This record gives sequence, C-alpha cells and structure tokens, in this order.
Amino acid sequence: MISRIFEIMNDVKHILVTGGAGYIGSHTVVELYENGYIPVIVDDFRNSHLSVINGLEKITGQKIIYRKLDVCDYKAFEKVFIEFSFVGAIHFAAYKAVGESVQSPLKYYKNNLLALINCLELAEKYHVENIVFSSSCTVYGEPTGVKTVTEESKIQPASSPYGNSKQIGEEIIDDLIKSGSSLKILKLRYFNPVGAHETGLIGELPIGKPTNLLPFVTQTAIGKLDELTVFGNDYNTPDGTCIRDYIHVCDLALAHVKSIEWLENQPNSLSDSINIGTGKGTSVLEIIHTFEKVSESSLNWKFGDRRDGDIEEIYANVDKSWKLLKWKPTKTVKDAIFDAWNWELKLNND
Repeated sequence: MISRIFEIMNDVKHILVTGGAGYIGSHTVVELYENGYIPVIVDDFRNSHLSVINGLEKITGQKIIYRKLDVCDYKAFEKVFIEFSFVGAIHFAAYKAVGESVQSPLKYYKNNLLALINCLELAEKYHVENIVFSSSCTVYGEPTGVKTVTEESKIQPASSPYGNSKQIGEEIIDDLIKSGSSLKILKLRYFNPVGAHETGLIGELPIGKPTNLLPFVTQTAIGKLDELTVFGNDYNTPDGTCIRDYIHVCDLALAHVKSIEWLENQPNSLSDSINIGTGKGTSVLEIIHTFEKVSESSLNWKFGDRRDGDIEEIYANVDKSWKLLKWKPTKTVKDAIFDAWNWELKLNND
C-alpha cells in the first residue's frame, strides 16, 4: 500500500508488458522508457532469452523490472498486479508461428486464449483500464479483391490456428466490452515486423530455426543455416512470391506507446481495431534482392512448395492509425534489413 501511494505522489506510470522480453515486446519496452513510462516485463522466457534484459539495460540506462512467470498461471500472474499499480497493459504473450500452429492447434488455442483471458480478468479486478492487445493482420484471412485491407474489411475465415486464435481473441474483447466492462482496449492488427534496434543490442532472436523470413535470410547469410527456401513461386503476384507489408519493429513499438497515450485520454470504455503497417507491399524475392544489395553478399536460396496457412498478398490501409494515434512509420524496408543484418553480425561476433 505504501509503495502504491509513493507511485501516485511521484506520478510513476507503470505499464505491464506481457511477453516483454520477446521481439516486439523488447523494442516496445525501449519506447516506453523514452516516453516517460516504467515498463514491467512479465515473461517466462520460453521463446526469448535473458540476454535481452542486458541489452535493454544498456540501451535505456535503466534497471529493467521483470518477473519470470507464465501468464497462463493465474495465481502467479496476479502477484504482479498486487505488486505494482499499472496505468495500462500491453499484451504480447502468445505463440505466433503460422506453420507450427497448423501442426499443433491445441497448443496455440490453449496458450494464446488463456493468456488473454487471464490478462483481461486481472485488469478488471485491479482496475487497469488501458489495454493494448497484440493482434495481427492474419485476422483478415485471405483478402478477396483488393489486397489493401482497412479495419472495416470483411473478416475472412482464418488461414491458420494462429490467425484464428487472434480472431477469437478479438471476439473475446468485444464481448467483454459489450458486457459493460470499464476497460478501454485497442486491438493493434499489425502486419510483418522486421529489423532490429539501431544499436544492435536487441533484435529478433528465434529459439531454434526461424519461422519469419528476415531472420531466416540473415542466418543463412551468416552461415548458421545452409539454405533459404522460398515457399511457392506460383502465386498470383508480379514475381510469383507472397507479398507482405513489412514494418520496422521500432516503428511498430512506438505505435503501442501512442496507443497507451490515446487510451489514457478516452473517457469511456471501448474496443477498437487499428491496422499498424506501412501501406506498402513487398514480395519475398524483393526482400532477398534488397538484402543482397545491403549486405553486398549473395544469398543461398531455392524455391520450394507452398506452405500451409500462408496468405498470398496483403497489406494495410493505415489512414486510421494516423488519424487516431497521430502515428506514421518513418523507417523503410531497406532500413529494417540494414538493422537486422547489423544485429546478426553482432550476434555472430559475440
């Protein structure tokens, strides 16, 4: 109780960040510090590494607050809400590999939905009203017709259990708000995060073989992996490979901070969705060719069969994020590739 009074008197703004040691979470922690918040990481490090904490402390110059626990463990998770008085929460903690979710659907549904439900229940119980939910463009499924999706685009059947877990998560949130909850929740439907912090101190650190494109590219180039497989070359796109909206992870991280700031100024409960992307599509081959130019090296890659759950082409209409959050991405795909390669080189040197 004394600590909570101290926080109020000194205007301490703690933000809960579940999965805060992960790729997007760690970069968001940096942006939170730079914008006057004190993030509290909750992570069990099953898909991240404790070395991330060291990198964060070097970047921020702050002692990072973190609690090692599984957010699916309600009683352990509740202790964090008792310990700190939060002004908001950003919920990242979830499994995220499309291909793995097709092979292990129950694993994804159990983890992703229980984690969200625990977070929402505890936020209500301890009056943490401002919530940002890490959703995904996968909720749109395979777009029909125009590939640029707005927040009002029809939600298609999900292409994977991962995407479906995000769709269900959004439905849970909407139902909660309809029930009369006082929570204010933004569901950020972000597209494909890439890159790393410009210092090279934090970045994407996959456990085992990468499931995302760019770390697979950089690990192949550095020699950790023998070869990159491009899944499918017969899609209805200009070069036959899938097209995605790739957004620099630092731009994405700042969008979460802007979301918390916006929510703090809203008087009433709400549930709203916002696309977070660049509004531009880039193909898999374009990523490979840009990487070869940036790194001044040749990448060992080949075409393979299509991968179950992959969407052909999708990118964001981002008008709403600018209008609501006053946020726009400032970094390019080339910037992201440069930073990701710098991160990979540093990992190799270390």
